[in-house]
Amino acid sequence: MMSPLRKTFVMGLCWMITTLAEGPNGFAQSAPERAASPNGQAVSGAELNGKIELLTRSLEQTQTELARSRSEIEQLRAMLGEVLKRMDSAQAAVPSQGIRPRESGSATGAPSSEAGPPAAQISQDDWDLLNARVEEQRQTKVESGSKFRLRLSGLALFNAFDTAGNVDNLDVPAIALPRVAGYPRGGVGASLRQSIVGLTGIGPEIFGARTSADLQMGFYGGLPSGYNATTSGIANLRIARVRFDWENASVIAGLDTPFFSPNTPTTYMSVAVAGFASAGNLWAWTPTIRVEQRFGGSGSPFKLEAGLLDPSANINYTTNNNLRVASPSESSRIPTYATRFSYNRKSEERPASFGVAGVYSPQEFFGPYHQTGWAAVVDWKFGLLPRTELSGQFFTGRGIDGFGGVPENPYPVQNQFLYTTLTSRLLSDVGVMGGWSQFKFRYSARHEFNVAAGTGGRNSVELRQAITSTFQTPLIPARNQMLFANYIFRPRSDLLFSAEYRRLRTYEVTGSPDSAGQLGLAVGFLF
Repeated sequence: MMSPLRKTFVMGLCWMITTLAEGPNGFAQSAPERAASPNGQAVSGAELNGKIELLTRSLEQTQTELARSRSEIEQLRAMLGEVLKRMDSAQAAVPSQGIRPRESGSATGAPSSEAGPPAAQISQDDWDLLNARVEEQRQTKVESGSKFRLRLSGLALFNAFDTAGNVDNLDVPAIALPRVAGYPRGGVGASLRQSIVGLTGIGPEIFGARTSADLQMGFYGGLPSGYNATTSGIANLRIARVRFDWENASVIAGLDTPFFSPNTPTTYMSVAVAGFASAGNLWAWTPTIRVEQRFGGSGSPFKLEAGLLDPSANINYTTNNNLRVASPSESSRIPTYATRFSYNRKSEERPASFGVAGVYSPQEFFGPYHQTGWAAVVDWKFGLLPRTELSGQFFTGRGIDGFGGVPENPYPVQNQFLYTTLTSRLLSDVGVMGGWSQFKFRYSARHEFNVAAGTGGRNSVELRQAITSTFQTPLIPARNQMLFANYIFRPRSDLLFSAEYRRLRTYEVTGSPDSAGQLGLAVGFLF
């Protein structure tokens, strides 16, 4: 339709033409005659004809533009009509051909006899879980002291367990202990000490890098005194890191898991410490500063990491918990070095990763006695069949007990000075080896099964020589084995249930191994 402005302009042009063409008596004047202009000045016939021709051309140009606009409007109307028809067709096809939850009483996905691509279907469980995750995006921002976004997260985890046999820790058993005559074997209990609270902050862009930070607190830092001592854990710091992320590089600093050991088993019965912490998994949270370089852009599968670490000592080097004494690696005044090269394939259906890493850890003991700790690590994660995944790790080296992976002495040291000056030095010379592997099967987004096994230990011959060379004979297990199988059910994205059975077998330097088992149930709420 013609706009009001254009309509007024055309009417004005018509009036002017009519006025100029007609005389005072309503008849056209001849060319030689003179006409009066609106301002009262005389206008010749030639000038009048020129103005009329100019106005006529303007009117023709305006008519042409109006015709073009009318044509464009008709085309837009036709396109809009076609879009509306397609939308109506798509809405009619969604209930029968689109992605939809599979009804419980419908057929099991038999192909349609009609022509066209097969219908894309997901189960009702996956559909509900997808809707729940969409609803998670509709959240109110957590208020913080800065204008930048802050996200609160956590896991309220309830664990109930029945343990058969003697273990070092009833909540999260790491090794099996020898039987003691007259002492009860096993126990039943429950705990919430493995719950976690986390904060994630998104900061400004600095020097072209996106900044962020993570903080995780747990309640597995010890047991207080009082009536509820066994159920109320002391808060402890798990992870605290700051990230600077560019397109092809990142710098991360803080308390973090060892970057040369990125994988971890899937279990909700061992969250306070990683699964297989004493049976083949290098996991201990360590102060770290590292650089990550991605080759060929942010989506490149190849990545190189290098960093400096301060590993914990495998024994508390002071009797006062408020004082910190230098560990052997800190006494060397040379940080622990590590590097890792990996291949990572990002895929929703079949992600894969493979990495190789090396660790170099100079140490200095009483004497002075210098020792060079080292480790070689291989990790993997890839899909075998649809809905399956195989992950794991293998390592070998010496003097790396501070990262975990091997069993520790479960009993208090009788002579602290002797252990620090002699026994720990001898243990650093003992070679270690271990690893673990896990097979995961995801039936759907709600149902998951995991089976895993791990082992970690020291060279038996070298360990026997180290123990016999000291005046005390502490119980230092030579090797530890663990396996577990669990089922995880997630009725929605923020709720989970898990049933798990695990078996432990610990070998001393001499004698038969000690065994224990645990049957557990976990209920968790993620927020």
